[in-house]
Parts: sequence; C-alpha cells; structure tokens
Amino acid sequence: MFARLALCSRLPSRHWQSNGCPVSIRAFSQAKFSLPRPHGKSFAHRSELKQAKRIVVKLGSAVVTRGDECGLALGRLASIVEQVAVLQNQGREMMIVTSGAVAFGKQRLRHEILLSQSVRQALHSGQNQLKDMSIPVLEARACAAAGQSGLMALYEAMFTQYSICTAQILVTNLDFHDEQKRRNLNSTLHELLRMNIVPIINTNDAVVPPPVPNSDLQGVNVISIKDNDSLAARLAVEMKADLLIALSDVEGLYDSPPGTDDAKLIDTFYPGDQQSITYGTKSRVGIGGMEAKVKAALWALQGGTSVVIANGTHPKVTGHVITDIVEGKKVGTFFSEVKPAGPTVEQQTEMARHAGRVLASLLPEQRGEIICCLAELLTEKKDDILSANKRDMELAAVSGRFSQALINRLSLSTAKLNSLAIGLRQLAVSSSDSVGRVLRRTRVANNLELEQITVPIGVLLVIFESRPDCLPQVSALAIASGNALLLKGGKEAANTNKILHQLTQEALSIHGVADAIQLVSTREEVEDLCRLDKMIDLIIPRGSSQLVREIQRAAKGIPVLGHSEGICHVYIDNDASIDKAIDVVRDSKCDYPAACNAMETLLIHRDLLRTPIFDQIIDMLRTEHVKIHAGPQFASYLTFSPSEVKSLRTEYGDLECCIEVVDSMQDAMDHIHKYGSSHTDVIVTENEETAEQFLQQVDSACVFWNSSSRFADGYRFGLGAEVGISTARIHARGPVGLEGLLTTKWVLRGEGHTVADFSDQGSMKYLHENIPVPQGSCS
Repeated sequence: MFARLALCSRLPSRHWQSNGCPVSIRAFSQAKFSLPRPHGKSFAHRSELKQAKRIVVKLGSAVVTRGDECGLALGRLASIVEQVAVLQNQGREMMIVTSGAVAFGKQRLRHEILLSQSVRQALHSGQNQLKDMSIPVLEARACAAAGQSGLMALYEAMFTQYSICTAQILVTNLDFHDEQKRRNLNSTLHELLRMNIVPIINTNDAVVPPPVPNSDLQGVNVISIKDNDSLAARLAVEMKADLLIALSDVEGLYDSPPGTDDAKLIDTFYPGDQQSITYGTKSRVGIGGMEAKVKAALWALQGGTSVVIANGTHPKVTGHVITDIVEGKKVGTFFSEVKPAGPTVEQQTEMARHAGRVLASLLPEQRGEIICCLAELLTEKKDDILSANKRDMELAAVSGRFSQALINRLSLSTAKLNSLAIGLRQLAVSSSDSVGRVLRRTRVANNLELEQITVPIGVLLVIFESRPDCLPQVSALAIASGNALLLKGGKEAANTNKILHQLTQEALSIHGVADAIQLVSTREEVEDLCRLDKMIDLIIPRGSSQLVREIQRAAKGIPVLGHSEGICHVYIDNDASIDKAIDVVRDSKCDYPAACNAMETLLIHRDLLRTPIFDQIIDMLRTEHVKIHAGPQFASYLTFSPSEVKSLRTEYGDLECCIEVVDSMQDAMDHIHKYGSSHTDVIVTENEETAEQFLQQVDSACVFWNSSSRFADGYRFGLGAEVGISTARIHARGPVGLEGLLTTKWVLRGEGHTVADFSDQGSMKYLHENIPVPQGSCS
C-alpha cells in the first residue's frame, strides 16, 4: 500500500503539551483554541480559523527548494517546521504534504556524477587537470528515489529540536482509488495523530508516471515535481481537516496574472468567482499552477475544509505566515462559501476614494451645506441617537469587559450633541476657503507662473474607541477638507455609530457624495486595515494609548497621526496664586478625567509643602474623590504616605493622579521631558518671567500658563472640530483640525515652455519673482 512508513521510537503523549517547547514565535505558543467543531462545514470567516484543530500544511516545491532549484531552502524549511511545532504543541493535529524529494535527490545525484566523472578523468588522463564535464539530464523518478530518505531525515532532525516525532508516508493515486488502501491510509494517519506524531506525506515520485514533457521540464537546472495540490486537498477531505494551508511562491490569488498593472490580491475567494479570474503561467518549479491550486482548494472547500493560499517564500513573513493564518490575520487568499451581504473593506475604500474626488471638486459653499445639514440632523434626530447610545451603554455595563472610564467616554447627552452641532456650524463657516487655497505664487519666467495650493490628503482611516461623538466631528472635517474617509469604531458603540453614520450619509447625499464616508462594519481586524498601504493615505487613531501603540506598530507604509499617551502635567510654582492653583488643578483633573488632556501628574514646588496652598489643594482633591499616588520625592517627605506610584509615566484616565515634589521650575521641566508624552503641560505662577521661560522651553504640543489642561481641544481653540491631538513634530501638532488634513500640490501654467529654453544657449531667463497672494485667494 505505502512505499514506506517510518516511525520514531519516542512517542510523546498529550499530557506533555502544556509545557510547550522553547520556540520563538512571539506569544502565539501560549494561545488556546476552542473545542473541535463538527466537520462538514468550512469556516465562514477568517476569525474562525483560530478554532482549527486538524490542519494540513502543503509546501509547494517553490517553497521547499532553493532558488537554483538544486537542493532545499534550509532556513525557510526550518522556520516552517518551527511554526508547525508551535501549533502541534498547542494540541492541534498537524500534517504536512511536502515537495522536495526530487530537488534533494537531484542535488545528491549531481554531486555523485561530478565526483564519478572527475575520478574517471583523473585515471584516464593521469594528470590533475580535468576537462569540462557535462551533466546529463536527470530523470525525476531517479532523483525522487535518491532524495526521499534524505528529505525525511532532514524533517526528522528539525522536528526533534522541538521534541516532536514525525512519520513518512508515500502515496500514489491508487491509495485513494482502491477502497481497501484508502481505508488503510485513513487508519494509519488517524493512529499517528492519536500518538501526537506529525505525518509527512508526499507522492511516491519514484514510481509515479512521469509528467507530460514540455519546455519547463528540459535542461539540467529545472525540477519536475508531481502536483501536490490535489494530494493535499484529497488528504484534507479524507482526514476531515479543518484547515488546509497551501504555501507557494505568490501572495495568494490575484484577479489577473501577478505582475500585471491592474492585478489585485483577492482577500476572500468565493465559489462562482472563477469567471472573474485570469490565470497566468505556472511556476517554473513544479508542474502545478494557480489554476490547479484553485481547483484543489474549491474541491477541499466543498468537502468541508477551509483553505488559505499564501506565500511561503517571502523572507519577511515566512517566519510567521502559518501562525498568522491560524490567528485569523489577513494573509493570502481565504476561500469561503459564505459571501458577505455588503462590500468588502477594499471595495469600500475604492468607493470612498471615487466619491471623495467628487467631494473635493464641490464648491466650498456646497461642502459647507453638507456640514450644516449634518449639524441640523444631530439636533433633529437626538432622540434616536440617544436611544441607540443608551442600548450601547447598557450592553457595555452588562458585559463587564469595559472600565468605567471607557463607559464614560461612550456616553452621549443632549448637551454633547448641541455642542457638536455648534462646532460643526462653526467649521462650515471657517472652512470656506480651505481646499484650493493659494499659499504662494511665483513668476518663474515670462508667461510661466507657479502656484502652491492646498489639496486633500486622499483617503483617511480613523480608528476610534468608545467615543461616538468622534464620528460626526471627524466626518465634518473630512467633508470640509475634501477627503474620503473610512471609519472603524469599537463594537461597544456599534448602535450609536450606525445611526450617526446614517445621518452623515444622509447629509452627504444632498450633493450626491454619500459614499465618500464609509463605516467599516465587517470583521476586519485593526492590524489588517493597517496593511492597506496602497489604498489608505493617513491613519488617525482615537482611543487608548494601547490602541495607538498597536496601530503605530501595525501600520506598514502608512503615516500615523496621533499620540500614544496623554500624560499631562500641572506644575504649581512657588509664586502661584492659591485660588488659581486650586481652580486649574480641579478643572484639569476632575472636569473629564477620562479625556486625554486631563491632568495625570501634579508637580508641586518643594517650598509649598506644609503651606496653606498645599493643604487646600490636597483637601480639594479629597473632596472630589481623587485617589492620590505619591511620587518618590513626595513620599520621602511623608511619614504616612498614600500608595507610592508604580510608574511616573501613567495615564490614569480616571479620578486618580500622581503628586510629585520638585526643587525648581527647571526640575519640573526636566521631569516633564523625562516622563511626559509631549501632549499638554501647564504652569501656575504669578511670575511672568518664570512663566515665559516655561512656555518657551517645554517641548510639548500644548503649553499653558494659568489655564486648565482641558483647553487642549480643537473646538475650544476655535477649529470647529478636531480629529485628535498629535504629539508628532512634523505635518501637524496639537489639536488637529482642518489644516492638518490638507497637503499641497504645485501648479505650473506656461505656454509651451521647455527647460532647454533656459540653458546657456536658450533665449529665456529665470525671474523667480514672488507674486502677492490676496487673502483667501483660491486657484
């Protein structure tokens, strides 16, 4: 039945798995998955792949073999083995369908032929100089016979590093077509899986008929490998596998041949979509092509096994491609039988970009009308909005998964909606000359004029947690600046976000651009959205410091505008007014403690300890139920101190703060620069010289004197609205309003001018004269 069945002598049992093995695939080795599901129906969404228990990994010949097609890609293979070991040691049942025997055998036979020829020539010539030696075309079945044992020994050695046993199984078509052999194969594989052994399966290329010759199979440096795609699909269905991962040398399935100008990677492929695909040529290594892979994948899908086709050769992703797929990340092409009702996020982005260009071409008055319409809808539909928000609040409270600070951010009120409406109307008025405004005009030469004008950035992606009031603010700014917008809100605000987005599209529809702002409601993970670098021009995160840091790490080639933390300080100088100090500290901490511009650390000059101003500040904080954490210096002055702070870089987001003592204003600035987040920092003092020094030298986006940190807000600054507060040092800093969502382009108007006209032999000279630009001038 089988050409060979080899087992290791050590058979590790399941109870050992909890210890895992010392692999380096991040924290994935600690992941857990749910209990096995009934087989017969494939997973509908990528996020469900985490539940996969029995997994087949198919390694195409392009993945296993080196670039010269003689020998194995050992580093790549070791990385794949490591990932399979991680999943196996989680309690999953892993099987590998591998190519590579022909390549490994070819390497060995070439070496033997060269060695044999050199010996014969040396004997016949009697001298050390050897003639040029040619190597005959190597027959694939002979290469397979020579390479099978070496390939298996290599797998065995690699898996042994993770205390995992392997077994080799060689099969032919007869093993599936003959009922008795098929049952034997099935029984053997189940027994191996039961004993926690990883089966390594391959077609028995030493005995199979040779493939039909063609140009790809001629010459010394080309390998012919029997197609393992159908084998992997048959095996996956036969063994009722939950998931088949087919690794090749392309990113996945494209809608046209990879490398062509309009080729786009298909994230999810559905049965019936075959007609929309144009297949390219197959890989030079192996006899299968993408068409064969798709047919095999659809066959497996029909049999109840989910399939992902992905790139196993890319050096940047090979080390985690398998584990990423099992984690549900957007890697390669996922085959699903369940087609979503709405558009994909890629389709939403295209729709937004197209409508965004129309939006940018509208007159400023028309964009202002859209914003005013949205402001009216916020007040007209306030009952519907608040009802939806109430449902979200109740669900968040019942779930028990959200902190009180997060629930506070989720809450909307009539006052908040009215404030939003006022801000939007203010923005509509102030944005009349935003897009197309001329910043500078230069006469380059006679009849050759250059302008620098403001234009939209393109497609914005705003990811926000909890705060649904962010949606109309950001939408209004996108409308005013002519930008397309993708919105990704948290699940906790789903009902509120839905109705606010509906109202936004209703307002946009008055000028036929409803698609310019899209709400992403599919199961897209934030990390997957951050990979759309060819479609999104700027990412703006609004939420916790953890969310912002995750986005900054995940963004691949897309700029991120925002701040990771809001660690704001208020420094009470020794020349401070008691009344001002108390008012500023109370408002900075207690007005809205969940906000990013709330005070988190109170710095007090050492001379103020045990003075009335210090006592009154402490009494006020206690009255407001603010929990106090003592900094190291402050704690050293106290016999019985509050709980000592764990970190001076803490953003509490609640009625908590740190108090620390400093020796001088310079000491306060040093503390801010060391532990702050460059967001907003405040000095309270009556000494103007001290205040000005603080304002000039503190390197934060917002620096205030005798004013609450809560003023760091686009609406309070008169910007109408803001997309967030940026602590970056380029493009935009502080509260980012309309100006921060614009970029520039250069427009040159001439009359057939050429650079040659300005050469030494040319007839024209550069003038470079600045032309005055009237205020509010538009191109």
